[in-house]
Amino acid sequence: QVQLVESGGGLVQAGGSLRLSCAASGRTFSRYAMAWFRQAPGKEREVVAAISLGGGSRYYADSVKGRFTISRDNAKSTVYLQMNSLKPEDTAVYYCAAKSGIYSSDSSSYDYWGQGTQVTVSS
Repeated sequence: QVQLVESGGGLVQAGGSLRLSCAASGRTFSRYAMAWFRQAPGKEREVVAAISLGGGSRYYADSVKGRFTISRDNAKSTVYLQMNSLKPEDTAVYYCAAKSGIYSSDSSSYDYWGQGTQVTVSS
């Protein structure tokens, strides 16, 4: 069982930056692959980035590659999403998710989800 709490969302102008944090409860954080997903109004949930157990492997959606960076600190039981050069189309609710084993871009494979944090990028 994993409990996830996201923070760091807010309102930012296009071209700005935000860093999202996801704090996990418990002492088994390093056993889970982690990911960030987002869902914009009227659209389906989509993967943003994912990271392996130890942080050695990462996946990024084409739409954010080169702008966003996912990282994790297992000692702090926290995963981060650094978002630079933000665009209005990045506006969405961002969710942190966790799964056992190998990381994946498939949302249905993730077992635990945070409550979400709103990111709004103005033009």
